[in-house]
Amino acid sequence: MAIIDFKATKCRHCYKCVRNCEVKAIMVKDGRAEIMPENCILCGRCLQICPQSAKTLVSDLHMVRYMIQRGVKVVVSMAPAYMGLLKYNTIGQVRGALLRLGFADVRETSEGAALVTAEYDRIMQEGTMENIITTCCPSANDLIEKYYPSLVPWMAPVVSPMIAHGMMLKKEYGMDTKVVFLGPCIAKKQEAQDVRHSGYIDAVLNFNDIQAWLEEEEIVIEDCEDMPFPKNPGINRLYPVTSGVISSVLATEKKQDSYRKFYVHGEKNCMDLCESLIRGEITGCFIEMNMCAGGCIKGPTVREDSISRFKVKLDMEENVEKIPAPEEETAPVLKAISLKKIFMDRSPKDPVPTEEEIREILARTGKVRPEDELNCGACGYPTCREKAIAVFQKKAELNMCIPFMYEKSESLANLVMETSPNLVMIVDRNMKLMEYSAVGERYFGKTRSEALQMYLYEFIDPEDFQWVFDTRQAIHGKKVSYPDYHLDTLQNIIYIEKEDVVLATFIDITREEEQARLDYERKLDTIDLAQKVIHKQMMVAQEIAGLLGETTAETKTTLTKLCQSLLEDGSDNGGK
Repeated sequence: MAIIDFKATKCRHCYKCVRNCEVKAIMVKDGRAEIMPENCILCGRCLQICPQSAKTLVSDLHMVRYMIQRGVKVVVSMAPAYMGLLKYNTIGQVRGALLRLGFADVRETSEGAALVTAEYDRIMQEGTMENIITTCCPSANDLIEKYYPSLVPWMAPVVSPMIAHGMMLKKEYGMDTKVVFLGPCIAKKQEAQDVRHSGYIDAVLNFNDIQAWLEEEEIVIEDCEDMPFPKNPGINRLYPVTSGVISSVLATEKKQDSYRKFYVHGEKNCMDLCESLIRGEITGCFIEMNMCAGGCIKGPTVREDSISRFKVKLDMEENVEKIPAPEEETAPVLKAISLKKIFMDRSPKDPVPTEEEIREILARTGKVRPEDELNCGACGYPTCREKAIAVFQKKAELNMCIPFMYEKSESLANLVMETSPNLVMIVDRNMKLMEYSAVGERYFGKTRSEALQMYLYEFIDPEDFQWVFDTRQAIHGKKVSYPDYHLDTLQNIIYIEKEDVVLATFIDITREEEQARLDYERKLDTIDLAQKVIHKQMMVAQEIAGLLGETTAETKTTLTKLCQSLLEDGSDNGGK
């Protein structure tokens, strides 16, 4: 089940999460980031720094509320970070407020921390481990198991306080009881599902979840009844602040051990320490390791500006009793349950490219020589070579190289401006030319360098450009002639809101227009000639008609006379 959810619509070509992920557990596909679960250590850094809030934490709140509504017995195991994150007058009021939400009981995870402290003390008293790395932080555990597996033998073979408390509560209330962990950590969600100890924690909430629930129910912690916790884990309440584990161990141990003790916190510091341990520079140490800078009190679900980790540390160290948990409470539990955990090598098995394959990938982004490798880190990887390896492993894309893409886009833009047969112009609101393609020199007699120092109205009428600025409507396919330049154009002019500029393309149609004029003149000449021919034909027809008319009249007269003459001859013969 996914712990961190991505909103793909918001995530695009940012790479900030890749830059801030120390273990590079984020792959980029189609310009969008995706977490690789087998590589992720759930430090939550990507959740905190995402500028578009494209990453969200999957919440168990609805599931927990549903369990309570169904009448299931639900017990809360509350991380001691509540002492620095919640507002109250007495800690008993926090318990009282959560009980009002319907939980069967509310207990402190520090009870489990007391058990873990006792186990750490036992291991140190045995003195068989060269170094002992605490295993309270699941992100630190993942870091070692996945990226520094050679250090696994130095991991204290003990479950975390959350798991220890879950075991304790299940033993106390019955396995059918649902245990909900409440804390600032997101890695606890994955830890709860770990097959090595699954079934002891049924859901994980953070303090943002519980605050929202309390507000919805209109419950104010400071107004709630003071209901003290049944047990006092003492100094083990300091686990969420730096050196809290060491302080608990020192207060609990019966006799002094031989281990030197120090703490480390923050992803980069933890990784640096692991490198140092691998080089054999540190021996005989008990090391408190926490992935969150400042300890659990600054977990990934805690807003950066919500608290001061320094103030919380000072306040908690001042208010928490520096007494160990009573042995009479921890000893029986340790006999009843086993806190042993086996850690293992879980390192990702990523394919490794050959040197030739790395060079080929580098060459595809214009890096053919060592000096071409800028190692700017903009893509999220510290070196061009590491990014090339990530590309081979399909974790990264070639176009994540910002300098290369900039040069490519710039060269393509220059190519367009230099070779386009059409004139391209960009002008600002003051009609100052921002861009001007090389072909403009042939049209208007202005070189690109000259034009970029000029205003549009210095050589053509800017009326259409101004209209587009004023109306923000585009002009498409308008014919405009410039007689002074012997130029006819077909113009497209559009407004670009993002940059507040107007982009125009001029298509030279001078030759077409000249040809059209010639064709038109030929048509006129043809029509004139045709009209002359028609006129002449009409004249000829009229002359022919006149001649025919005269001839016909003469013929008629002659024939009439002939007929009369014949008739007259006939009458004379009859008379004889």
